[in-house]
Order: sequence, then C-alpha cells, then structure tokens
Amino acid sequence: MADKSPVCKIARFSIAILRKTLLSVAMRIPASIKILPMTEEDIDVVMEIENVSFPRPWLREFFEKELKSPISYCFVEKAVLDGREMLAGYIVFWIVADEAHILNIAVKPEMRNMGLGKRLLSFSLVFMLEKGVKEAYLEVRASNESAKKLYDRFGFKGVYVRKKYYGNEDAIVMMLDMDEFEQ
Repeated sequence: MADKSPVCKIARFSIAILRKTLLSVAMRIPASIKILPMTEEDIDVVMEIENVSFPRPWLREFFEKELKSPISYCFVEKAVLDGREMLAGYIVFWIVADEAHILNIAVKPEMRNMGLGKRLLSFSLVFMLEKGVKEAYLEVRASNESAKKLYDRFGFKGVYVRKKYYGNEDAIVMMLDMDEFEQ
C-alpha cells in the first residue's frame, strides 16, 4: 500500500514536476552546434542579438569593420533546434602578438543557459592558445553577474576597474593567464 502522507504526496508531486522540467529542458538543447567564421550574411542576425543584449549596442559598421581587420577574429555559433539551424551567438576578439582582447560576445536570449556561451568562449580560448596567446583580456559590466560567473569558471580574474566605462557604469577588466586555462 502506497504511503498517503502529505510529505509523500509532495515528494511525488515534486518528482513529477522535475521530470516535466527536465524533459522540457532536454527538448530545448540544440541537436548540433557549429562554430564558424562570421560572414557579412550573418550580420543581420548578429545585430538582432546585439540590440537585445546590450544597453549600448555596437553599430552594424563596427561588425563590418571587424570582419575586415587583420587582427580581428569573428565567429558565430549556429545551432540546430527544433529541426532548423539558427545563429545562436557570436564572439569578436583581437589577437595582437601574444595578447588577446575579447571585444564582444552574446547569445540569443531564448538560447541562453544551454551552455552555448560557454562553448563559444571555450572554442575561442583554444583558438587563441593555438595562435600563441599568453594572456586574454575583456571588460564586463560590474552588474553583469552571469557573465562574470562564466568568465570566473574559465579562470579570468578581475585586475582593475574602469570607472564609468559604460556611461554611468563601471567595467571590470578581467585577465586570463593562458597557462592557467584548462580546456
């Protein structure tokens, strides 16, 4: 005979909700992911992501300029979700000598928390290592807790604060010693 106590009913109810949640999340995980060089054709979707991701988004011309710069590397992350391929995120960084600077990284809001940003950053850091980079830098809004947490996981450390870098908000400059990067 099954236990009919309130605690057991709550536990069964909680397990049922957990199963539904896990199934829902599993159905949202992309079937396949590709990271490719960004092209001019990608910029329209990149701009859509940029405009919803940042209070002061880059202009289209910035991306066009980066695509032509010999020190700039621009990649997009494409994911197959619900049977269709879509541009899910992008990253732009510079490599000068043995130093890299991550300028911009974003993932489509509806595709966040699926590990896509982590995968894109990991790919880029490995790419940098292969190019001989010793240190990687980036700026992050002081209030952007989810981004700071992501960068912390990769070993980035806050090295100083740029006051009012984002208008009325400070930026934390973070640095990763590539010798400490674990793939």
